[in-house]
Amino acid sequence: MDSPAQNKQPMAGLTLAALGVVYGDIGTSPLYTLKECFGPHLGIAPTQENVLGILSLVLWALILVVSVKYIAFVLRADNKGEGGILTLMALARRHVPARVGWPLLLLGLMGGGFFYGEVVITPAISVLSAVEGLEVMTPAFKPYVLPLAVVVLTALFLIQRHGTASVGRLFGPVMMVWFASLAALGVHGIAQNPEVLYAINPYWGVHFIAEHAGLGFLALGSVVLAITGAEALYADMGHFGRRPIRLAWFFYVLPALALNYFGQGAVILADPAAVSSPFFHLAPDWALLPLVVLATLATVIASQAVISGVFSLTRQAVQQGLLPRMSILHTSEMEIGQIYIPIVNWALLVSVIIVVAGFQSSSALAGAYGIAVTGTMVITSLLTSTVALRNWRWPALLVLPVLAGFLVIDVPFFAANALKIWHGGWLPLVIGFMVFMLMTTWRRGREILLERLSEQAIPLEGFIEGIEAYPPTRVEGTAVFLTSTAKGLPHALLHNLKHNRVLHERVVLMTMRSVDDPYVPEEERVKVSRLSESFWRVEAYYGFKETPDVHDVITDCAKQGLVFELMETSFFLSRETLVSTDRPGMARWREKLFMWMGKNSLRATDFFQIPTNRVVELGAVIEL
Repeated sequence: MDSPAQNKQPMAGLTLAALGVVYGDIGTSPLYTLKECFGPHLGIAPTQENVLGILSLVLWALILVVSVKYIAFVLRADNKGEGGILTLMALARRHVPARVGWPLLLLGLMGGGFFYGEVVITPAISVLSAVEGLEVMTPAFKPYVLPLAVVVLTALFLIQRHGTASVGRLFGPVMMVWFASLAALGVHGIAQNPEVLYAINPYWGVHFIAEHAGLGFLALGSVVLAITGAEALYADMGHFGRRPIRLAWFFYVLPALALNYFGQGAVILADPAAVSSPFFHLAPDWALLPLVVLATLATVIASQAVISGVFSLTRQAVQQGLLPRMSILHTSEMEIGQIYIPIVNWALLVSVIIVVAGFQSSSALAGAYGIAVTGTMVITSLLTSTVALRNWRWPALLVLPVLAGFLVIDVPFFAANALKIWHGGWLPLVIGFMVFMLMTTWRRGREILLERLSEQAIPLEGFIEGIEAYPPTRVEGTAVFLTSTAKGLPHALLHNLKHNRVLHERVVLMTMRSVDDPYVPEEERVKVSRLSESFWRVEAYYGFKETPDVHDVITDCAKQGLVFELMETSFFLSRETLVSTDRPGMARWREKLFMWMGKNSLRATDFFQIPTNRVVELGAVIEL
């Protein structure tokens, strides 16, 4: 279901915008896909039979994986218009028992980890492959390729804090020119050798796999480069809706990609030496420099799309309690999705520069690329099939064959890429494992922390009755105690009463809750309930695409009869000092990792935008 905001925008404008954001990654794949399919590491001779076989595999991978799986099937699994691997995980767990929900959670977190691994490699391989076009012009440019790629990537990450709203308007038109150029270059190549069109017949792909046995299987590890970025179709659904994404794909992107790949195949048949860089050999000499510039712009746009995607995924993980609180800045007053997360941005910049300096060429990086993408593809198939079975109530007799059909494609792609682990494939796996470990440790640590707090909690009902019957000294004003759970007495309240021996004349227990939906309707945002003459409870609900704000909560409370005078209100927070112990829960090293993450997380006052001059923090020691 498309959001109301999307429905109000012209379809042509949304489709053009989708070109700029959704298809940047998959749209720059022609720069390196066929180059790697015929690379020296595979040793596939550029004969007519082999070229037609590879082209057929690429074409039908685009049709079956992107058109059938993602466009026709996965895009149906939306959460109020939003997509993405964590959204899919939440949907899959919504109607399953707890014993099934836990494995689905682990699958979703693995998919999220794979995405981070992919994001580190995408800007590096894309920009490098574009700048390497200078070498086709003249080998004299070779020493400058690496420094120029580093400069372009550094500039890309430096502009993130300023937002991309202004330059973002150029993304659609630039990518429109890019895809038009892909199509034109493809037609130019096909005209010289029309027999490449025989590759439309899937026979050539099947024949290639059958004839080459093990080598054909290995080739799948390079063929999959043609569909990297397919996950972006689903992740970016919330920005554009299904229909613009589908229109852009079927009427513009898919034809342009198919024509370009076939044109590259024609060039390879005409000149086998062109396998060193078939994309740039498609262009006449006079067009090489403009094409390198256009390709660099396209790869920067593709990189920007995945960077924005990782910002969105990180915010969603924070809101769902999978990562600690971080500073999240909005870079646009008009677009809620334009955010910037400094720590993620700088971590990505350092990682990408290290990767570029370490691998030094797009061909070397191709070995690392693919395993994260195909791993996410397998997970997406499993989670979407669960959604179809449990949420959409499709019969198992329909879901199981569909799942089997997808896995017949996904698993061989993943297995072929798994063989590249020692040639760079370890990189996204290491990154993915690190992110997975951080997410699972933070989530489990929070669960244990809440368990420990609950053990020490005093029942709220009996406490309030006692306070109202035998009141302590009361002072003017309102005290707001932020608590992560609605059960039991907040530790900050207990410590305040114990040490200061006073209580404000009005006490509000406020809990911020995250939900699995992207947005919470305004009328459902805040729930106010009166517990006694002087005690109130406030529960505020936020979706994973929203930013909690105490000021907004206070405004909503006033509409329900609970009016705050901010200058007479104090906010009390509990600051827990964690101590690692031998108690059952987590391994000691994970407890220490959780403690480190907690120390470096954003303070609650900043995350919830609480006025710092109205905050009182009270400490508590908690044994994990």
